Amino acid sequence: METTNLNHIVKIVERKSIVISGIKRIVNFDDKQFTLESNMGDIIIKGNSLEMIKLDTIDGNVSIKGNIDSINYLDHSKAGDSLITKLFK
Repeated sequence: METTNLNHIVKIVERKSIVISGIKRIVNFDDKQFTLESNMGDIIIKGNSLEMIKLDTIDGNVSIKGNIDSINYLDHSKAGDSLITKLFK
């Protein structure tokens, strides 16, 4: 999915819906977890009864509803560096 919107905005309303912009692609999803690739890194959204209600592939916007428990950003480059750093300390 190619996005024209370079802004990354996350809006959560009462832990029941989330709208995210700046999404490059949806890696995978089910009713308990969404994994998204954004222009700010990978994002994991966890919860229950999660359901995608809108996907705009042109602007890179995703809307999800359900019971949202957490949203986490992953930084793969730092994870690899920290392992090497730990080995050589």
